[in-house]
Amino acid sequence: MKYGFLALLGVVSVSQASIDLKANEQPLPVTVDQAAIAKIPQNYKFVEPGTLTVAISALNSPPLALLASDNRTRIGSDPDIARLLAGSLGLKLKLVPTAWEDWPLGISSGRYDVALVNIAVTEQRKQKFDFATYRVDSLAFSVKSTSDVQSIKNAEDLAGKKVIVGSGTNQERILLGWNEENKQAGREPALPIYLTDDASGNLYIQSGRADVFFGPQSVSAYKAALTGKSRVVGLGPKKAYVATTTKKGNELVYALQAALDGAIQRGEYQQVLARWGEQGEGVAQSEVNPPGITY
Repeated sequence: MKYGFLALLGVVSVSQASIDLKANEQPLPVTVDQAAIAKIPQNYKFVEPGTLTVAISALNSPPLALLASDNRTRIGSDPDIARLLAGSLGLKLKLVPTAWEDWPLGISSGRYDVALVNIAVTEQRKQKFDFATYRVDSLAFSVKSTSDVQSIKNAEDLAGKKVIVGSGTNQERILLGWNEENKQAGREPALPIYLTDDASGNLYIQSGRADVFFGPQSVSAYKAALTGKSRVVGLGPKKAYVATTTKKGNELVYALQAALDGAIQRGEYQQVLARWGEQGEGVAQSEVNPPGITY
């Protein structure tokens, strides 16, 4: 399935009642997929034999990744996709909480087999990494529920505002591009605010130290539904694929693609998205290295 990088036309809502965190702590059943196992390269050496070592977000960013009630186990849609991959390939799973800044070196150096950190495909990243798509990436702008900001659609709407954004992310590139537009038009650019944890982001928004959070739509929608203290006021100008990320050329990507396609055909993939409120971001099939976002 191909997706153009068009302006998003709707917001996928997440109702608080639709996500049962306690129930979601229980792993979903996974079927061993012999066709996917057959695509594991014969010369590929896993970081740990018989184990799929997967980098996932160290941040609590529900529904993508968060800590379970034991304050130790990682749950969320990305960990669930990792379990689908490992189980389909007949492997044990090792999840490694990883900072966003660290996954590229970790993959390149062989510290992880796969990175699942809500990584979107870009043409630049395709030079160093291979991708197998598993979601459509949507970005959103959210504000404090009592904010005067009602809508964000373009660069002018962010002029002079303090915007929380992740370093090295697609949303940062969009924001910096819009800042250039504002400068050329004689408007004050937005002030990027770089934070490394979700709790600080919530505090900055609620205290007025930041005006806008610009990040994954599913995260923004989840927060708004869960607490009512924030609301989504606009969607990013581009959408792309979120994909499993592996080292360029090691060919593991084709086994991951086959594992995802098998899980889609069996309905196991759809169960993952449904229990995390991400049904609107599903793909009909996984693609290897599709066209990526360019800037």
